[in-house]
Amino acid sequence: MRPLDLFGLAAVGASLVCYALEARGPAWTLGFAAACAASSVYGFAQGAWPFGLVEIVWTAVALSRWNRQRA
Repeated sequence: MRPLDLFGLAAVGASLVCYALEARGPAWTLGFAAACAASSVYGFAQGAWPFGLVEIVWTAVALSRWNRQRA
């Protein structure tokens, strides 16, 4: 497995875990946003730019949810 593949697996795996635990607090939502950003980087690095763009949108959505949770 190439390093880029391992990075992608870690990023997508982290987003899955953080999404599943989001109800436990805002830190998990922020973790989900960070994992989505990492997944976006992976998508662009892999050459799958549509995936990278969708993950940017998910990052923005998660940051918006995190901001509302903190208020």
